[in-house]
Parts: sequence; C-alpha cells; structure tokens
Amino acid sequence: MIGPTRSIDGAPGDGRAVVVQAGHATGRPPTYADAAGPSASRAAIDRMPGPAFGQGATSSLALNNLRGLVIVIVVAFHSVLAYLGSLGAAPFGFDNPPFEWRAFPIVDTHRWFGFDVFCAWQDVYLMALMFFLSALFTWPSLARKRIGKFLGERFLRLGVPFVFALIVVMPLALYPVYRVTAVDPSLLAYARHFAALPFWPNGPMWFLWQLLALTIVAAALRRWAPHWVEWLGARWSAATSRPSRYFIGLVAASALAYVPLALVFTPWSWAAHGPFAFQYCRPLLYAVFYFAGLGIGAHGLERGLLAPHGLLARRWTVWLACAFAALVLWMGLTALAMRATPSAPLGLQVAVNMSFALACASGCFCVLAGCLRFGAKRSRILENLADNAFGIYLFHYLFVVWLQYALLDAALFAIAKAMIVFGGALLLAWATTAAMRFVPFGVQLVGTQRRVVAHAPSSRGKSALESQYENDNRTFQLPNIAAR
Repeated sequence: MIGPTRSIDGAPGDGRAVVVQAGHATGRPPTYADAAGPSASRAAIDRMPGPAFGQGATSSLALNNLRGLVIVIVVAFHSVLAYLGSLGAAPFGFDNPPFEWRAFPIVDTHRWFGFDVFCAWQDVYLMALMFFLSALFTWPSLARKRIGKFLGERFLRLGVPFVFALIVVMPLALYPVYRVTAVDPSLLAYARHFAALPFWPNGPMWFLWQLLALTIVAAALRRWAPHWVEWLGARWSAATSRPSRYFIGLVAASALAYVPLALVFTPWSWAAHGPFAFQYCRPLLYAVFYFAGLGIGAHGLERGLLAPHGLLARRWTVWLACAFAALVLWMGLTALAMRATPSAPLGLQVAVNMSFALACASGCFCVLAGCLRFGAKRSRILENLADNAFGIYLFHYLFVVWLQYALLDAALFAIAKAMIVFGGALLLAWATTAAMRFVPFGVQLVGTQRRVVAHAPSSRGKSALESQYENDNRTFQLPNIAAR
C-alpha cells in the first residue's frame, strides 16, 4: 500500500534544479547532476547559489499538499474494502488458500457498489503515482550525499519500519480477521494459525521493500551510469510546453512493461515469499514510473512536466477527461473479459491490458495536473497530514481492520460504516504518529522534523525548504492502495 505520504528523500524539494548560471553547449539549463557530477563533494554543492525567491516553490508546495491528500485517499480506500458490492457473501477463511483476506480482511454484509468504482479507479493509477512521487527527490539527494551515506539512511528509514510493521503492526491488525471464522478465538490459537501460514503477511507494507529495491537501483545508476538519468531528464524537459509527447512515451513504456507480464501471469496474481510480496504483472510498471520521476527530479521540477504554469497545469480539464475516458474503457473491456468463458480471447486480453496502461498514465497526469492547478495554496491541515503521512501509513491499517470488525453487527448503511471507519482510522493513526514522536524508537519510525514551506533563501544560499529537506530523513511513503 499504495503506498504510497513521504518522498523517499523527505519533504518535497523546492524545485531547485537550476543551481549554477553556467553556459552549456547544449543550450539547456544546468541541473543538479550537471553541477555536481558523480564525484562532486558535499561542500561544493553547498556553495552553489540557490534559487531566487519563490522560484520553484509553487510546484513544491503543490506536491507537498498532494502528499497529504494521497494519504487521505489511501486510508479511504482501505476503509471501504469491506463494503464492496462485488464481494462474496461469506468472509474468507484465515487458513484457506488462496488467502483472499490479504486483499479483503473483513467482509461486511452491508454493501454499496459505488465503492467498487472508487476502488477500481484508485487501483489503476495510485500505486504508480506513489512510485513516481517517491523518486522525484532522489537524484538531488544522491548529488548532495555520498552513496554509502544515502543508502544507509534509506535502509534505516525504509527497512526498520518494514520490519517493525511485520513483527508488530500486522499480527495485531490481522487478529480480527482470524476471529471472524475461527473455532477457537484465543490468542494462543491465533498465534499457532499465524505461524502456520506459508508466508508472512505484510499487508500494505510490501511497498516499502519494493521502494527500497528501486532506491538501490537509483544509487547504482548514480555510481555507474549517472549520465543515463541526466539524458532521461533532458529528453523530457520539453514536457513543460508539450506534455502530450511525454504522456505518449510514458504510455508506451508502461504498456511494454505491463502487458507481457499481465498476459503471462494475469492482472490479478500475487506472489508471497516469506515477508516479500509482489504482484507479478506490476513490478516493471512501477519501475517505469519510478524512473520517470527520477528523470524529472534530476532535471528540475519547475522547468519540466511539473512546472507550475506549464500546459499540464493549465489544461487540467483535458487530462481529467482523458482519465475518465481511459477508466471507462478499461472497466468496459475488463467486464467483457470477465464474462468470456472459459477464457477471454487473446486479442481482448491484450486490449484490456493496454487500456490499463493508458488509464494508469492518464490517471497520474490528471491528479498531477489538478494538484499543480489548485494545490499550490498553503493549508495547515494538508501540511500536517503530509508531515505525519508516513506514520499514518504505518498504523492506519491496524485501526481500519479493527473498526471494520467492530462494526460488523451494527445496523448501519454501508456508507455510514465506511465513514466511521475512515474518520476513526485516520484520526487514530494521526494521533498515534504524534504520540510516537515522544518515544525514542518512535522517532526512528516516523521522524521528528516538522515540515517547512519555502519562503526565502537561507544564509547558505538554500531555501528554507531545501535545508529542511536535507535534514529530514523520513521517507515519502505512499502506501499501496490494496493490501495483499
């Protein structure tokens, strides 16, 4: 989970990609990578002049607000899973393969089909968006830090929470799932059944280890092929005025990464080996979006696709229409494929998977365009949500499952139950994150640094936001939207 919350390198940067005013034969503005180079020292980078007042701050503020919004969507997604109209009548047995409770831990008898549409839309784009956002600030951080230090911080900020979630959060969260169908609901019996599972359930936490793996790849590129990422960013620099070209390229790359695996493994199959889970057809798709974000971050937020006054932001209605049309196309083709017996024709399967790639890219563009157009306004609520997003991500699933379980016998409509679960889980996870900051080990999990919005350069030539960004080692984790 989607999951998607914090960037892998902390708070969104201030868009500071123009760090020197040096002429280049290519005629393009220099980037972090141009200025620093793979062997540049931290001190040399620190001496580089910072951006002018307000430069790039619009995109950074919008992306920071998007973090707060995304974590709300993630909690909402998990909150409504128990009330999908397409679920079967009975809950899934804890010991019964294929262990479908990994996706739907609690099944309520009250349903609303509108939740199916909402979840289908989020499943199409949100996870890819999370990987994209998580990569935006990785390259500048690698340019400022030694690779060894960078990776050490990433292992601490991703690996430690992942292990904590596996050992503490998930066993606590899944006890209600066991109780629903258990003959012996005691804690001792639960422990025996939990230990007997052929895998270690990680729910939405699988996003952490996959993001860590991609981070290691990014560090390797910084060490052995830095110019590849620079080239990638330069290729996409024209997205400010021509986002449609970038979109076509992203759709093509997504299709190449997703369609063959979806044909071989189906779009729904998951693998679980010990504590590591992944969806067979999507790792390469997520890598495409991660490297797309890596390239944009290397070239500079304010001068490429995410420029605050670029065509992506100005034509947000076009991207909204594209996202809606692509979603309807994918849902229609998927419905046809599911009705085909015994299996859908190959041509229809290819069309379904191609439409998924299209809907994924268009959904991401729609959200980014809306964020850049309307999200560049300071909001204390969204700031605080963004500041606590990683902690909310770690703890929300525990509260979601327990609240869904507590409301199983309540005589309420599905919408009312979902609203109670959503509001309760968000507030409880939010409060737990704040409380964890008073515990030494809790600081390791959720961090301590408060978010700062850039207003003016600091004495060292860096904006206040960038200085905070360098000191904030917490990760921008957007949890996966569906626990598996």
